[in-house]
Amino acid sequence: MMKYLLAVSFLVIGCSEAYPVDTTAPAPPRGVQTLAVDNAVQVTWMGNTERDIGGYNVWVSERYDGRYSFLGSTGDIIYVDYSARNGTTYYYAVSAYDYERNESDLSRDVAAATPRPEGFGVQLSDYRTVPSSGGYDFSTYSNGRFDDDYTDVFFEHFNGRFYLNVWSDTDIQGMGYTTSLDDITKAPTSGWTPSRSVEAIPGHTYIVWTWDNHYAKMRVRSVNVTSVVFDWAYQTAKGVTALKRPGSERRLKPRSLSSQTN
Repeated sequence: MMKYLLAVSFLVIGCSEAYPVDTTAPAPPRGVQTLAVDNAVQVTWMGNTERDIGGYNVWVSERYDGRYSFLGSTGDIIYVDYSARNGTTYYYAVSAYDYERNESDLSRDVAAATPRPEGFGVQLSDYRTVPSSGGYDFSTYSNGRFDDDYTDVFFEHFNGRFYLNVWSDTDIQGMGYTTSLDDITKAPTSGWTPSRSVEAIPGHTYIVWTWDNHYAKMRVRSVNVTSVVFDWAYQTAKGVTALKRPGSERRLKPRSLSSQTN
């Protein structure tokens, strides 16, 4: 009987042994960044260093200081928001959680992005030989006459060299060689080419500040005596970067080729 009581006592003591419960949340993620693409936003961040990280929650708002809504979870340090729409600015924050589902505060870094349309393999003709297809309008994603009122940029082959030209109410700037269209994520605030004409070089990306206060980027893929082929992205929302063109949104007329300098 005594042995039996001792055994029961041992079992009761053994079953009541307490184990520590993890209630410590991870640190908020750092280094949140965004990349705007066509009807989507790519969100990235630095991975947490805690050993018990279970994953990350991504949150979104349409205001920096607004209410953030849960978007999705991932075990990676990258998330693509395919619900984003072109022309709307979104703000993203990230939280981390561990295996016990303890969740951190939202990241102190909040990154914003405005998705925009893009296109690939667009071909423009030399406006001197085929004027009807020498220009491009980013707002309608279409080729047209080089001297149309809504043309943003047009191509020229002159004296053995190749140029991308804009009119007197538009600006353009070369950003140098890039490995892809995504290498340039923001339009510059200065450095626009006074002649409004830049040499078209394969592998180089260019920023266009349009007449109606939008910006576009274009990366030349190839060029020859008859045409240029490029990839592009166009921001449909006004004022989403530091660029704000003052004054009227109407074109300066009449147009004149005298504004072009080669």
